[in-house]
Order: sequence, then C-alpha cells, then structure tokens
Amino acid sequence: MRRLVFVLGLLLASPASAATETAIVAGGCFWCVESDFESVPGVKEVVSGYTGGTLKNPTYKQVGAGGTGHYEAVEIRFDNAKVSYGHLMDLFFRSIDPTDSGGQFCDRGDSYRTAIFVKNAAQRTEAERAKAEAEAALGQKIVTPILNAGPFWKAEAYHQDYYKGTGIVLTRRGPKVQSNAYAFYRQACGRDARVKQLWGDAAPFIH
Repeated sequence: MRRLVFVLGLLLASPASAATETAIVAGGCFWCVESDFESVPGVKEVVSGYTGGTLKNPTYKQVGAGGTGHYEAVEIRFDNAKVSYGHLMDLFFRSIDPTDSGGQFCDRGDSYRTAIFVKNAAQRTEAERAKAEAEAALGQKIVTPILNAGPFWKAEAYHQDYYKGTGIVLTRRGPKVQSNAYAFYRQACGRDARVKQLWGDAAPFIH
C-alpha cells in the first residue's frame, strides 16, 4: 500500500516535467542566441550545439572549417505553460537578420546561417506563421529556412554559458574576463546594431 501511494505521488507530480518542450534554432553565433533566450521568462535552459549536418558528434573546429553541413545552433528548453513555442519563434526572427543567407553579421559561412529546426507538425505550423508575420512586418524577403529537426549535438563545455564566464581569455585586445570578451565581440561584430536597424523597437533583446 505504501508503494502504491508513492507511485501515485510520482504520477501526480509528473505534469510539471511534461510541460517542458524544446525548440531548436540557428541564429549565427550560438553564444549570442544562448544569451538572448536565457533571458526570456519561461525558458529553463539554452544549450549551444550543432545540427543540420551529417557528421556525428562534430567538434567546433570541424564545424567551423566547413563541409560538415552543420549549423551553430541552440536547443531552447522551455516551460510551455509559461511561454509558447510560437512566441519564441516571434522573438527569434526579431533577434537576427533573416534577410542574410551567407551568415550573420561579422560571422560568415555556412555554419553561421539562420534556420529553424522543427520537431513536429505543430511546430512547423507555428514557425511558418511566425515567418510570414515577420516578413510582412519587415517588408523584406526572409531567407531563413524551416527544416525538419535531426540530431542535435551538444557543443564543447567551454561554449556553454560563454557569455557569463568569469575566467580570463586571450583576445586581440589582450587578456579579458570572459564575459567582457563576449560583450566586446558582440559589439564589434555589429549584431545589435544591425538588428536594431532592421527591427527598431520590435527588437526584443536590444537595450
């Protein structure tokens, strides 16, 4: 009887974990996309990684060298009782330059292209709606494709939460605290300036 009560307790507690959903997007530098979406209420975690290619368990060096077909991407793990997949897609389009097919901002090449990787028909419907609405709002053709999701490979540990790291890293401007080096890179790459130019006040992560 005690075991039955324990099992029933676990079953009653399970809906909270069942509310977790995942979204996979590629928006250029995964450090930046991770930083943006970890600030969204209802998002539990954002993981940097690689997807869209053929190589199993690729490394950063292999993806950056090209030829693997992989994108730098993130997996957004969120509570769908607090934030919807569709809202995340609306935010995504307004946090990138979806008119650029050759990369994002200063980062050029196939691994920095934008894309949405959908896991089911419901996600595809919402992604296509968000894309159509973003294209109408922007008044320009959006080239970001909506693709079927495949394996997502988690990136090396040093890429996770890079934007808030406290270690010292070497940069072209000398040694810097990692979080400061990230902020310098983001500003120098022109990400926020271009997103602001495109989206104006609708850009959700520009302060």
